[in-house]
Amino acid sequence: MSTIVISNIKATGETASRSVSGVAAAWVKYDASGTVVINDSNNIASITDNGSGDYSLNFSNNMASGDYSMAGSLGHTSSTVTPTSCRPNAAFTSSVCRYNQLYADNGGSTGLGDYSQSSNIIHGDLA
Repeated sequence: MSTIVISNIKATGETASRSVSGVAAAWVKYDASGTVVINDSNNIASITDNGSGDYSLNFSNNMASGDYSMAGSLGHTSSTVTPTSCRPNAAFTSSVCRYNQLYADNGGSTGLGDYSQSSNIIHGDLA
C-alpha cells in the first residue's frame, strides 16, 4: 500500500482547503441503549460496555499518545432523563478512550446512563 503525504486537503465540491491535522483521527455514531451497536465509524475497532454509562472506544489504529481530545454528544427519547455530557473515566491511552455518559433527571439527580444516540469524535495525532 502506498502512502500519500500532504499538508492540506480539500474534498470535491468544497471551496476551502484545511490542514490535515484538523481532520478527525477517529469518530463513531452508535446505539448504547442495550447491546452496543455501531451505526458508523472511522478508526474505531470496537466499543467495550464497562457498565451503565461507562464505555471504552477501542481504536483500529493507535493514537501517538494519550494526549488527544475527545468530545461527545448524547441523545435519548426519555422525557424524564436529560443526557448532559461525556467525561473521561480514566487516563486516555494510545489504544483506548474510556469515558462516561452523564445525565440529569427532572428530580435533580445525576448519574450514568446508556443512550440510543451516542456520538464521539477524537482529534489528535495517530501513531
